[in-house]
Amino acid sequence: MLNALMNCFKIPDLRKKLLFTIGMLVVYRIGYWVPVPGIDQQILKDFFEQETSDGSAFGRVAQFVSIFSGGTLGQSTIFGMGIMPYISAAIIFQLLQSAVPAIKKLQEEGPSGRQKIQEWTRYATIGLCIVQAFGWLTFITSSGIVYEAYAGNPMWWVMAITAMTAGTVFLMWLGEQIDKYGIGNGVSLIITAGILAQMPGAFLWLVQNSPVGQIGFIGSLFGIPQGDPNLTWMQLLLLLGAFVGVVAGAVLITVAQRRIPVQQAKHTRGRRVFGGQRSYLPLRVNHGGVMPIIFASSIMIFPSVVFGALAQQSQGEGGWWSGLMQFLGDNFVMGQYPYILLYIGMVYFFSYFWTTVQFNPEDMSKQLRDSGSFIPGLRPGPRTAEYLETVMERITYVGAGFLSVIAVIPMVVQYSFDVDFMVASFLGGTGLLIVVSVGLDLIQRIEANLLMRNYAGFLGGNDQGKGPRIRGTRS
Repeated sequence: MLNALMNCFKIPDLRKKLLFTIGMLVVYRIGYWVPVPGIDQQILKDFFEQETSDGSAFGRVAQFVSIFSGGTLGQSTIFGMGIMPYISAAIIFQLLQSAVPAIKKLQEEGPSGRQKIQEWTRYATIGLCIVQAFGWLTFITSSGIVYEAYAGNPMWWVMAITAMTAGTVFLMWLGEQIDKYGIGNGVSLIITAGILAQMPGAFLWLVQNSPVGQIGFIGSLFGIPQGDPNLTWMQLLLLLGAFVGVVAGAVLITVAQRRIPVQQAKHTRGRRVFGGQRSYLPLRVNHGGVMPIIFASSIMIFPSVVFGALAQQSQGEGGWWSGLMQFLGDNFVMGQYPYILLYIGMVYFFSYFWTTVQFNPEDMSKQLRDSGSFIPGLRPGPRTAEYLETVMERITYVGAGFLSVIAVIPMVVQYSFDVDFMVASFLGGTGLLIVVSVGLDLIQRIEANLLMRNYAGFLGGNDQGKGPRIRGTRS
């Protein structure tokens, strides 16, 4: 591993890409500390922490948004909205490709059509930024977090909305520069940097609330008072074991594939016979990636908010309606059994929905037929499309089950061990899947650059590029 890391900096082109990527991520983290003027940052931070600890609707929204903003929403910096508006705009246009024939036709035109869609995505990002910034500033103004001298000043509103919009647009530009001159997916790396930036805080909480913090020199190093920790040694070992197991499972399911054998037809030209090679069609087990959890998490915010508001309105009236609303409001809170059941159902629903949007068995069967390939034992055309659809439905069921486990683990750990959500989020959920997926993608890109120049990669092998690779496992 260390030798492969040193090899990365021996290749001038790869070294330049890595240093450029690191530099852009450093610029992103610097923007973390640039606040929006006119906002009392200390009051906002205290309010943010209080809402998060109470488990209110705003706290759950803030935790979800913090995955994509790196926690800057709680400080209301110029990067407070993170890259989330751009992601939302990209998802919207990705869904529109399946619903609007004109956008789908534009996508099929090639680079020029995709460039036009990318341009529309940027414009949509600016519109979403303005709406989200206005909503966020309205909320903190009504909560008394903005200084009175600024709250009623129209110029301050224009300045604050412009600053937060410009921050997101700048992050979008940083991601595009990383795509062009660096290595890896720029937007994904920015999200990952924001998630990993919370790891030191999670580590510090774990030390302060576990028996490790009661060890003499460690306690004095971190300034931890002596007393009974919240976690026992057994709970600490279980958390560490769960972290290792969940990360290993996330890596396994991310690269897992269902390989379908494909035979290429033979062509005779003169006295020569071409084709006849046998290959595989890889279908990802987790085809939806992290998107089903993102959709399910955003939708599951509404039941608790709606039932909680109805329960508060009917409070004191008595009767079956008030009791029902109170019951639903108490049980559709994160971590409760009905909430978890509905959450798992939403993950399954969106897994199949996203696979249906992204995977088209008819188009794939046509591509196989046009290239002169076929699946042994199946006629090209509708029979092949039916088989591919059946296989994808089965492996999507397995992938959705895995996503459900990953999504539920943080809630179970948080309420079973009474740990902070920041710590529990590293045991599963959206953040962990994003970090694992982006990390694997980055390693594969660096590995390809090393092997192309006959250097040993991260996954072993010798300096002639021979050795194991990242390979998908069969479901």
